[in-house]
Amino acid sequence: MTHPPTGPAEPPGPETAFVFAPSPLLTITIENGVDENPEIHLHAGGQGFWLARMLTILGIDTTMAGAFGGETGFTLDRLIAAEKVRVRSSPCARPNGSYIHDRRSGDREPLVNVPPPTLTRHEVDELYTGALAVGLDADVAALGGPDTLGVTAPESVPPDTYRRLAADLRAVEVPVVADLSGPPLDAALEGHVTVLKASHEDLVDDGRADSEEPAALVKAMRAMAEQGAEAVVISRAGDPTLALVDGDVLEIEPPPLQLADHRGAGDSMTAGIAAALARGADLVDALRLGAAAGALNVTRRGLATGQRDVIERLAKRVDVRRAEEG
Repeated sequence: MTHPPTGPAEPPGPETAFVFAPSPLLTITIENGVDENPEIHLHAGGQGFWLARMLTILGIDTTMAGAFGGETGFTLDRLIAAEKVRVRSSPCARPNGSYIHDRRSGDREPLVNVPPPTLTRHEVDELYTGALAVGLDADVAALGGPDTLGVTAPESVPPDTYRRLAADLRAVEVPVVADLSGPPLDAALEGHVTVLKASHEDLVDDGRADSEEPAALVKAMRAMAEQGAEAVVISRAGDPTLALVDGDVLEIEPPPLQLADHRGAGDSMTAGIAAALARGADLVDALRLGAAAGALNVTRRGLATGQRDVIERLAKRVDVRRAEEG
């Protein structure tokens, strides 16, 4: 069975968003049912889709561009439509990636991981053209990373795809919000982005930060700003988010809500920032909405889910303050 679609509480507004989702995933989860019998839940997944879903929940008319193929791609196309997300589909000869998780114990136990396929040169060309077709007319663009499901394998698209896409969108004055790590992050910075969002763990793993200490993260943020990000946002799990805006280091802290599942909070934050920028908000207000979307998501057992009215009310209670450097 599937969950009812989580969509906006009201029809989407006139603002539009484009999401780059190079590797949509089919997710299959085994849960305990109310009658002690197991339940099977099928959902669309992957970072790009999770960004698109939260943007849609926040009332932004959102289209994601991705490659779809095989039975998993056929199923994904219909699951995504049920979430009120528009799709600019490009063909892929091989099936989309997928995973099966067992959550009956309360924790996620991976049973099967099928990584997304590496797209051929022609498939990358079709995906890129479709992405530009949507992105050229969007009020904001959000770039999601290629999902590998923890498998050591070539990424679905070459990292340089992110440089080209960021540069082309910025050339037509579309704000670009990127949530990336590794080589795609490096490439997006070369293309220049409006907001670069990353997690503190990824920065340490990538060697961009010496440690998880705030001073090391601030140093990394300033380096990324010099490389091509107008603003940088670093999520830090349960600690206040750090942001570099106009040269100032800020701390962003939502109310401490009770944790049900931390997964998806970072993607919700990125989508909240992008949604606010689509509406013409300044970066400080965008950080508030992003922090609120991430905070509400951790109270739920669903990645990048929530309700628009609650997120917007919660944003008014997000504390944004100057950080003490050093």
